[in-house]
Amino acid sequence: MQLPHQLLQYRLTRFYDDEIRSRYFRGLEFDGPVGDPGWFGPGSAVWHVHSHLPALVLGLQCAAYIERFDPSIFWMGVDHSRIVARDSETGEPTMLVDPEGAAVRLGHSVSFFIGTAYGSTATAERLATTVRAMHHTIKGTRPDGLPYDADDPEWLRWNYATVVWGIATAHEYYHPNPLRGKKIDRYYREFVKVGQALGGTDLPETKAETLECLHSYLPKLAITYGTAMATGVNLADAEAKLPGGEFLDWAIRDALPRWAAAMVQYKPPNPIERALRQASVFALINGVHTAMGPLPEFRQAQKRVANDGIRPVTSPTYVLGTDPERSRAQVEQMA
Repeated sequence: MQLPHQLLQYRLTRFYDDEIRSRYFRGLEFDGPVGDPGWFGPGSAVWHVHSHLPALVLGLQCAAYIERFDPSIFWMGVDHSRIVARDSETGEPTMLVDPEGAAVRLGHSVSFFIGTAYGSTATAERLATTVRAMHHTIKGTRPDGLPYDADDPEWLRWNYATVVWGIATAHEYYHPNPLRGKKIDRYYREFVKVGQALGGTDLPETKAETLECLHSYLPKLAITYGTAMATGVNLADAEAKLPGGEFLDWAIRDALPRWAAAMVQYKPPNPIERALRQASVFALINGVHTAMGPLPEFRQAQKRVANDGIRPVTSPTYVLGTDPERSRAQVEQMA
């Protein structure tokens, strides 16, 4: 008979295997070729940050939340994604979230950010090429007559900033061993490689530059219908809400930059209540992470590098530099 924690572990890993890995990791290579460090390598900040899947997923939700402040992104989602449900008879968007479509989007996002972090060099390059080709097709006109284009350099820069900010911020808030200060800036610098592979230019390379980039877009932002209907009291009334959705919605709003929190009229509770809420989110996210254990892709990537005679980092702890060759030399010295 399985103990409660073993049953939870089984259910979580089974869900990950059945709903994410089997559907969205096809063709991705993590256990070869031998010695290939991939885009980042075992000593990188990216390996450390992305090794905590629940915090990574929360970070992607933080990014999606602030992305919806841009009306162009909202209409890109309406016109070009399955996230918005459509009327079964007319095919017109209902403006409600399609749970299955949202799950598909999340699955693709997880495979991209795990694949580019831990996959072989060829895998990371193929993922970036696929996503960039998809972005080339996302062009259209908003109902107010303004055009949108996912290849627009200014838009790409801002959209990149939402993603790296979301992942790094969730990491700082809820990872048990978070990078901060100069160490989290190293993550921002490393992650630029992903943004450039997707066509981004002049990308922010530090936390401060990223926050400045996000704020600079403020004149173009607004509370879209998607934002209004997917947060706060409206989330509580949603027909297809996820269990604990209100709880995580609070965590996302609590992590927003001050100007963004003001847009959704969020004010943090008193310090004691806020600390208790954050502790609850921390316990939930890290409880899931502990139950699941390190991702198999992380272990495969470690073994891939170790098979070249390099001792891998045995736990997802940030200890080394960012250059793969330098990291390999440092690991050899540690052996």
